[in-house]
Order: sequence, then C-alpha cells, then structure tokens
Amino acid sequence: MKKSKPKFSFVFVTILTLLIYSCSEAQTNCNCPTKPPTPTNFVFSKGSDVSWLPQMEATGYTFYDLDGMPKDGLQLLKDRGMNTIRLRVFVNPSNHKINGHCSPTETVALAVRAKNMGMRIMIDFHYSDTWADPGHQTKPAAWASHTLDELKNDVYNHTHDVLTALKTAGITPEWVQIGNEIPSGMLWPEGHIDNWSQLGQLLNKGYEATKAVNSAIKVVVHIDQGNDNGRFRWFFDNIKNNNVKYDVIGMSYYPFWLGSDYTTTILNLENNLKDMVSRYGKEVMVVEVGGDYTLVQNTKDMLTAVINAVKAVPNNKGLGVIYWEPQGEKSWSGYQLNAWQSNGKPSPAIDAFKD
Repeated sequence: MKKSKPKFSFVFVTILTLLIYSCSEAQTNCNCPTKPPTPTNFVFSKGSDVSWLPQMEATGYTFYDLDGMPKDGLQLLKDRGMNTIRLRVFVNPSNHKINGHCSPTETVALAVRAKNMGMRIMIDFHYSDTWADPGHQTKPAAWASHTLDELKNDVYNHTHDVLTALKTAGITPEWVQIGNEIPSGMLWPEGHIDNWSQLGQLLNKGYEATKAVNSAIKVVVHIDQGNDNGRFRWFFDNIKNNNVKYDVIGMSYYPFWLGSDYTTTILNLENNLKDMVSRYGKEVMVVEVGGDYTLVQNTKDMLTAVINAVKAVPNNKGLGVIYWEPQGEKSWSGYQLNAWQSNGKPSPAIDAFKD
C-alpha cells in the first residue's frame, strides 16, 4: 500500500520558505546570518621621503635612468616599486637648499606632482622652521614667545591650514605625522618630555586638526631607534597614560647610526614591531630607513630584511617602509645614507622595493 508523506512535512517546508523569504527581504530586521563584508584590499606602502627633490632640480641637478637618459626623479623611484611619497613641512623656512624650503606652499606643489603620478602621500609636520629630531625641537620663530595655550592653537591651525590647502588641491594624505622623531618631545621647552601632560596636549591638537579635515587620515606618532623595544615601551606607555590620540606607531631604523650592521638588530626591529601592535593595538610603519650609499649590496639586503620584518607583522598591521631621501645624492646633499650614484643614476640598492 502506498504510504502518504506526513502532513507536517508540507507545513514545515512552507514555514521555512516564508522565513527565508522574510529574511532576504528585510535582513536588517531579523537575525539571519549575513554575508561578511568584502575586506578592503591591503596594499603595502613602499616609498621615500623626497623633500629635497624640488631644490635639487632648481639647482640644476639632473637624474638619469640606467640607460643614461634624463628622467624625472619621482618616475625613477616609481619604476623601482615605490608607491608612496613622504613630505616634510616646515613652518617659515629659509631658502637654504639643504636646511630650508619645505614650506606649506612648496609641500602642496610637490604633493600634487606625486599624486598625479599615482603616488600615495604622507605628510610629516616638524613644527619648526627647520629640522626637528631627537636633538633639535626648536619652536618656529613666529611662535617663540607663545604660551602653552597659544602653542596648542598654533599646532591646530598650522596642521589644519596645510591639510586644507592640500584638500583644496585635490589631495587627501593617507598618513599625517604629528611631530618628527619626538622621543624627547617637541616645541621645547613647553612640549619637552619633562612635562608629558603638555606634550600630550600638543599632540592631541595635531590629531584633532587632522581629523577635522578628514577623519579617514591616519595619524602617526614617530620616534627613532625602531630596534629598541624598551625605548618604545617607555615612550608609548607615557603617551598612553596621558591620553594621546593616534593611529599608527612610526619608527626610524638606521643601522648606520646604531654603529653596527643591520644583522645584529633586525630581529629586534621585527620583535618590536609585533610588540607595539600587541601592546597598544596600533598599526606600525617604518617611516624612515637608510643605508650607506657606498655599501650597495649591504644596503639592499638591509632594505629587504626591513621590508620582510614589517610584512611579518600579523593581520596586515605592518603598513610599509619609507626610505629617507634616496635621491639625495652625496655630491649635492652631503648625505651619506642616500641611495643614488655619483653619475645621477639610482643605486641598485633600492631595487629591494621592487615586487
């Protein structure tokens, strides 16, 4: 005898169909599982700070490709795998070819040029009329007599004005550094680490100005000696305790200035990168690196090792590596850690940035 299917089967299928239809029509009003969002495509940043480039060109320096033909310096870097340009900003600089320029107007012009070549942009605010680094954090002359409250306004307004000028020119930087190599603070004496609270207030004003222009810009806080985990923990513990707001931990790494070959410190760099992500929940980036231009293979090997160390940070939290002034050839700049040859051609060392 043919057995009929249980009656509840039809009812069950009907109810299930209605539930599925209901969820597909109004997912936001039900607890149905949704398709996970497509992850943003991560692109590792490989780049260089080229802030000397316009001055080099203005003084008649000519860049050449390996075939001996003149070529745009930015294009030569792009041809070697670089996709990012970092630009420093001074407040009211002199016209000295090495220690000056990098005014807001000049920075915007070079940023436009880099963007038109498809490059990503990082802006590095020094909050000085010239170099700021661990041993030099001199206030701009126009801010010299200002109180802490006035300096906070200065930082906010200068940051906001430069980023607004970039925005008007059609450029939104991906990253903005609030201060350059600041393990001893910035805008001395008010922003010295003798008073972490005041330094924190100044850093937060730069953060707030950046986010006011575009909240998607990532704010970088940057110190040197990226291989020194103790130094980084000390500094970033202090700014955490003072409620400093930022997105990315930036590092300098120069084995030359450490007085030893990179092979003795590269593992320390990698471990520090990973520790910063784990300890503070931030992304990390080597925003300055360089090697002796006379040691071509060693510098190339060092760059490869640094790139690999940053890429080894889990979950794409290692954002990239930036060479400091590779095109700043020694005869023009006097800088030992460039990556250019005396004949105006790129050093094979920066081929490390190629895919």
